[in-house]
Amino acid sequence: MSDRIVSWHTNPSKPRFVPPPGAVDAHCHVFGPMAQFPFSPKAKYLPEDAGPEQLFALRDHLGFSRNVIVQASCHGTDNSATLDAIAKSEGKARGVAVVDPAISERELEALHEGGIRGIRFNFLKRLVDDAPKDKFLEVSRRLPKGWHVVIYFEADFLEDLRPFMDAIPVPLVVDHMGRPDVTQGPEGPDAKAFRRLLEGREDIWFKPTCPDRLDPTGDPWSAFADAVAPLVADYPDRCIWGTDWPHPNMHDCPPDDGHIVDMIPRIAPTVEVQLKLLVDNPGKLYWADANA
Repeated sequence: MSDRIVSWHTNPSKPRFVPPPGAVDAHCHVFGPMAQFPFSPKAKYLPEDAGPEQLFALRDHLGFSRNVIVQASCHGTDNSATLDAIAKSEGKARGVAVVDPAISERELEALHEGGIRGIRFNFLKRLVDDAPKDKFLEVSRRLPKGWHVVIYFEADFLEDLRPFMDAIPVPLVVDHMGRPDVTQGPEGPDAKAFRRLLEGREDIWFKPTCPDRLDPTGDPWSAFADAVAPLVADYPDRCIWGTDWPHPNMHDCPPDDGHIVDMIPRIAPTVEVQLKLLVDNPGKLYWADANA
């Protein structure tokens, strides 16, 4: 693996939708810069640099106020690039880390001081080689107060993960709704299985994100809108939203971030739900200790 990839649109359009004041892009990443923050030797992809300056410029271009920076798998468990971006955000970013399950309490507290408010468990085999559930459970019991667990998996793995998720003692946030087949529609088996998961625990949140990943019909991603809007309508207090910039591994067809933002009113058509999705809900998860 030697060729570095660009997975983001180099000239995203200005969205028609104007996010409300205080809106949070609650799922984005940074890559490097590699000279300062080398990628993990276990990384499954080698991206070009996409550092905090680019991220914050995009934030402003799209009309958002804050970011939640999720540790990208290409950086492994070294969260230095994510922490650096948070430190450069002038208080406008928080983060989600990926950690070695053997991490110490002192190291966890250092991450907290650096703006981290959760850890991520990735169960996508194409991205990680090992996902030890027993060790993940152990570290989830030692998290600082107010933290949560972010979990990433594919729809066909949901039922296998249910006992594991039930045992996690802190709130859960599901990345990209567990990657359902949105072409099944809002009443399809993947959507019904995900609703059963949400009904099983009141502290499970989800991200109705990544139309570019989940909808094979392509931009404007109508299958995604049709499948996801009812889920947001039924669980408006348990969803947060993000761009997924710089769209890891989407280098074959990088999405226009302006178009991704314009998906928001299609899945959250009222001002009330938009405020919950973009301001209130991420505020509760990431800025509750800052009177956000």
